Amino acid sequence: MAKKPGNLSDMKTRAQRAKAASGAAPGGLEAAPRKRTSPVKFAQEVRAEGRKITWTTRRETWITSVMVFIMVVLAAFFFFATDSALSFIVGSVLRLATT
Repeated sequence: MAKKPGNLSDMKTRAQRAKAASGAAPGGLEAAPRKRTSPVKFAQEVRAEGRKITWTTRRETWITSVMVFIMVVLAAFFFFATDSALSFIVGSVLRLATT
């Protein structure tokens, strides 16, 4: 986060505002427990939050799935090659040790 110019009192004021906005009680005291909302109010809030969701399109989902599949195949080839190389090296060392 960029440092904002200003004097010490401005910085303290901004810190207090940020603390208040985050829901923390002033002075470091514990905040009183929130009052429970009714199930109807809760359902309305859930629906309101659900409307804010932006879903991916079918095309975006398809492209992302193809990219994941390509990366899995590339990773499989990489690990196969690495495992084969290490197996060959260890086998060669063991053959040298037994002769």
